[in-house]
Amino acid sequence: MTHIYTVTGMTCNGCKASVEKSLQSLKAVVDVSVNLEQSKAEIDMTEHISIKQLQDVLSNKFQISEVNTSKNLFDSVDVEQHDKSQLRQLFPLFLIFGYITAVAILLNLKAWELSNFMLDFMGLFYFVFSFFKFLDLKGFPESFKMYDPLAKAIPKYGLIYPFIELILGLLFIARIQIPLALIITIVILGITTFGVIKTLLDKKTIQCACLGTTLKLPMTKATFIENTIMILMAVWMLIKIYN
Repeated sequence: MTHIYTVTGMTCNGCKASVEKSLQSLKAVVDVSVNLEQSKAEIDMTEHISIKQLQDVLSNKFQISEVNTSKNLFDSVDVEQHDKSQLRQLFPLFLIFGYITAVAILLNLKAWELSNFMLDFMGLFYFVFSFFKFLDLKGFPESFKMYDPLAKAIPKYGLIYPFIELILGLLFIARIQIPLALIITIVILGITTFGVIKTLLDKKTIQCACLGTTLKLPMTKATFIENTIMILMAVWMLIKIYN
């Protein structure tokens, strides 16, 4: 019998190989085929193997669940539970956005100006998000190229991307070369957003690398929204500067 499972937490071919090797260690498993981009594992087995048994042989980094292709009265409940699970996973992202917004407001509270708030917000955004990427600088490029077209075409781009974010953060906070920083923001986040949209439309289950690989966040509409907010701010600021 052959069963299809969803496996989350895989970010590179090394992860794929690790999952295949672990699952093949079970006696009842005849063959294992893992699709990294779709986060799917197809397992041919001689007898039924429980999810717990499959999970037990995997590293804590990976989570396996059975793909439910049947339709029943409880589907709406499953969708609701899935949405709640995603919200829990995205909580660190919402929390960080809240902190960045709060700090940017406090920095401009005494002499409020929307432009300065936006510049501080964008600078803090790049500072915080680059920090998490630096925590696993070696693993980040593998995860990033799963959805960013430029990182996929030029692997070294993923390696320097955290440095680009850090420099952009410094430029915004120090108010240096703002037009250039805004243009670069539109370009790099535009490329990433294109890849995010494609991933969402293809309904692929992959890890978002926006906060590096330390915090395992699922690729959702929240990733698209965060990039869109930054792009819109950059466009608005450029219009204001040159008008």
